Amino acid sequence: MIRSGLISLVYLSFLCLTPLAMAACDKDDVRGTGDLGVIVERATGSVLIVEHSEGSVLCRVEGFGDLSHASVVYSRDARFAFIFGRDGGLTRLDILSGKITHRIIQGGNSIGGAISQDGKLVAVSNYSPGGVRIFTTDNLTQVADIPATPNGLPLGSQVKASKTVGLVDAPGQKFVFSLFDFGEIWQVEMKDISKPKITRFRNIGKQPYDGLISSNGRYYIAGLFGENGLALLDLWKPEQGVKRILPNYGKGLEKRPVYKMPHLEGWALTDENAFLPGVGQHEVLVVDRNTWEMKKTIPVKSQPVFAMVSPDERYVWVNFAFPDNQWIQVIDTLSMTVVDTLDIGKGVLHMEFTPRADNVWVSVRDEDTIKVFDVGSRKLMRSISAIKPSGIFFTNRSGRIGL
Repeated sequence: MIRSGLISLVYLSFLCLTPLAMAACDKDDVRGTGDLGVIVERATGSVLIVEHSEGSVLCRVEGFGDLSHASVVYSRDARFAFIFGRDGGLTRLDILSGKITHRIIQGGNSIGGAISQDGKLVAVSNYSPGGVRIFTTDNLTQVADIPATPNGLPLGSQVKASKTVGLVDAPGQKFVFSLFDFGEIWQVEMKDISKPKITRFRNIGKQPYDGLISSNGRYYIAGLFGENGLALLDLWKPEQGVKRILPNYGKGLEKRPVYKMPHLEGWALTDENAFLPGVGQHEVLVVDRNTWEMKKTIPVKSQPVFAMVSPDERYVWVNFAFPDNQWIQVIDTLSMTVVDTLDIGKGVLHMEFTPRADNVWVSVRDEDTIKVFDVGSRKLMRSISAIKPSGIFFTNRSGRIGL
């Protein structure tokens, strides 16, 4: 008997737009989506559809535009991938047929997006023209345009919209994001799509550059580029407003050039601690999740970009900004020390763990390769060819808040 749920079974009939040496795409095959994923090939506007059980590439699909800073979210049934391109493109990909079902250019420069709690809406965060736009997931019909202007004023010749960053979904059919230019966090409730309900939190700090939400949907944290510290919003107690955490981090430390800002989505949140990349510093911060105060710092090889925890919460894998982007270091969350340093290859951009923490997939852009490692032993299991790969997104994200 076949279980229903996340894995939806349909007939597979992949359209391979570029020939590859890969497993045959047999139209009579039946498969689920639970072990599939999408890998972004940033230089060619294409993606690979992969399955991680056997570590195979199923298909390459082209036609996604500028994927230089692309991200991906999934529908609730994990069949459709929504791909956000830097050219403002929003594309809906059927990962079982390998076909693009819908594609629009909704803005001039987009920076990611999120799926609503009920799976019926997809929101896009824009640098240009600013603000957030919201679409239906079935056919990408626009239902809301939120310009993110100061004090909610209407757009005009003297009123411009802010760049929006750190867009996430939240329980209660909500989206949360930050305004880079105005130092605010906005919460948008979409229970009635004709009347978005916006709650604004002002004066959170200078230039929030990214954000994340905890896996239970309670805490939204915005990183601040314009000053020390971070901004914390408790979505269970929004009446308390935004709290500043780690306000003194960075004071008294040597100022180094920041080669690449850390991505907050990759923060490693365990039951007790948060392992955060130190902006511009060669260290990972360990923060108590109960008090949001810093416990200690862990010295690492260079400026960290992603600090990602394995699903079993035993290890944190850390990659680094240029010129040290060939290295990964592994932190044991029990001892809070670096237990391994791996020379992966030039241009390590992204990591993605398989759902049960057996493997981690690593994109190595400058070697046109995806490398798959055993999480515990750090043994290289296989290498997979890909054209300038960057983001790796497995479908188990479809059931997780904020991903």
